Amino acid sequence: MASLHFSAKFLSLSPCPNSNYTSYSVYFSCKTKLQRVNLLNKTKPKIACAATDRPQQPQQQRRERRKESKKSKKSESESEKGIDPVGFLARQDISHKQFAQFLRERHKASKDLKDELFKRNLQIKDIAYVFEFLGLHRHPEHRMDFMEWAPGARYCALVGDFNEWSPTANSAREGRIGRDDYGYWFIILEDKLRDGEKPDELYFQQYNYVDDYDKGDGDVSIDEIFKRANDEYWEPGEDTFVNHRFEVPAKLYEQLFGPNGPQTEEELEEIPLLDAETRYKQWKEEHKDDLPSNLPPCDVIHDGKEYDIFRVISDPVWVEKIRAKKPPIPYWFEIRKGRRAWLKKYTPAIPHLSRYRVYFNTPNGPLERVPAWATYVQPDADGKQPFAIHWEPPPECAYKWNNTRPKVPKSLRIYECHVGISGSEPKISSFKDFREKVLPHVKEAGYNAIQLIGIVEHKDYFTAGYRVTNLYAVSSRFGTPDDFKHLVDEAHGLGLLVFLDVVHSYSAADEMVGLSLFDGSNDCYFHTGKRGHHKYWGTRMYKYGDHDVLQYLISNLNWWVEEYQIDGFRFHSLSSMMYTHNGFASFTGDLEEYCNQYVDKDAFLYLILANELLHFLHPNIITIAEDVRNYGFLLFWK
Repeated sequence: MASLHFSAKFLSLSPCPNSNYTSYSVYFSCKTKLQRVNLLNKTKPKIACAATDRPQQPQQQRRERRKESKKSKKSESESEKGIDPVGFLARQDISHKQFAQFLRERHKASKDLKDELFKRNLQIKDIAYVFEFLGLHRHPEHRMDFMEWAPGARYCALVGDFNEWSPTANSAREGRIGRDDYGYWFIILEDKLRDGEKPDELYFQQYNYVDDYDKGDGDVSIDEIFKRANDEYWEPGEDTFVNHRFEVPAKLYEQLFGPNGPQTEEELEEIPLLDAETRYKQWKEEHKDDLPSNLPPCDVIHDGKEYDIFRVISDPVWVEKIRAKKPPIPYWFEIRKGRRAWLKKYTPAIPHLSRYRVYFNTPNGPLERVPAWATYVQPDADGKQPFAIHWEPPPECAYKWNNTRPKVPKSLRIYECHVGISGSEPKISSFKDFREKVLPHVKEAGYNAIQLIGIVEHKDYFTAGYRVTNLYAVSSRFGTPDDFKHLVDEAHGLGLLVFLDVVHSYSAADEMVGLSLFDGSNDCYFHTGKRGHHKYWGTRMYKYGDHDVLQYLISNLNWWVEEYQIDGFRFHSLSSMMYTHNGFASFTGDLEEYCNQYVDKDAFLYLILANELLHFLHPNIITIAEDVRNYGFLLFWK
């Protein structure tokens, strides 16, 4: 077999018209002449054409070049799709395809979750501080505010010793101002005016409940406060108050059309209008000698639409002048009165140590529950349903912190302990017993941190505190909230960090004290069906994909850090929440077992977000994940 090599600019293959044999002619242009070669059908030629005079490369080299070009194109397409957005896979040398794809999907889902949270919160960190207004809190305006999340309820009331357990005395109905679209109920309990006392002159009168005396006790009148504030804030001639909400639009209309402006649309169309900036400059020139006023120098932008604030231009000099002024807030605080004046005029709506519950009317009937945000819970003496305790000690009795947090050591030596079984006597030890007897022993043994088990309120003592019922409450078996603060403060004084064993992987299934069927529905805090129940422990599984449940759990972590100065957390039994089979499956170590269809992705996203927020708000916090299934690269925990 012969081969022909051409160096040509033109090449074509066509059948020969004047031939008895089935043959083909090859036409090619070489330099300046057109050449032809006739080929019989019996021959099997191989034609190789090059555009230059260079010799042809071997066939093996051409194949290798094609493979390299395909690989480069594939790598470019994968990089464009964002295969490794955080660089984690490359740093850890992860080559398992399915597991790598799972990590990428988890990273994208985490970003999508943050975008969803932005729709309901100005900042993502706001979900860590919802404990500041959910639950029972004292408001500066001599009242108590109660807020609870119960989307399945149709009626909500607060009952307790303070209102003789009446379900109608302090309530909020659905459809009124007491309930929003997300299922949050809001109840206001006004402090009771004492006999012979007159109501405050100002309906927004505020009180300082901590200090016994404040400037407001000096009977400073509101007129004097406003006069002093106006004299400092406004310049002469600028302190004229707007008498009516249409005063500014009326002035702008008069500036635009004069005192006898058009009254109908037909008259308005007959007037030629200049652009807004030109009209404003003309008006400013005409009124340059006028006295100053608090009405803003601005003009209406006429575009054929109804007047609103977005079609107004203002004098930039005037705007910067107003922005540079600081509001007279110190004068406002001068009308705030102290604790002594408050107790003289009012009795608290809910006194300290009052017992209370939340009352719901549901489609299945009325029920009473311990509030989910209760900070102190005690069992009933007769063995009936427990109740929440309002903890608001007077300032002279409230615990005051004495020690600061110790620095985080380079290496941790953690002593795991349970307060109730820490003593040698046949009784449940208290916070005081642990503080006086155990803490010095732990320090002498060379430990620099303690991990406390069973601190959060729980029902069954035989579970060592792992069937939690109230995430925001300290266990009443060991003492009061102030007793626990004293324990943490004493540990910090000895240089010991305090870690809390937190159980967010499941919850007690008790309906009378826990969150199960909290508002009468089965899907308030937990999943419905089999997914909402632990297969072997009989506990309930949280609905981590719900934003309200998400902020309930994340805010709980921040609550323990802010209120009790906890230094870290150990997240208990993560395998129970990370998998729908609750971790009760055979794990051989294959990475596919950690990213298959049994993974609860919502639980993963909660853990990632909780860890990120904790380290963002408290950079020195310690987070520990307890996982007995040896999950690879768990959550990038610090």
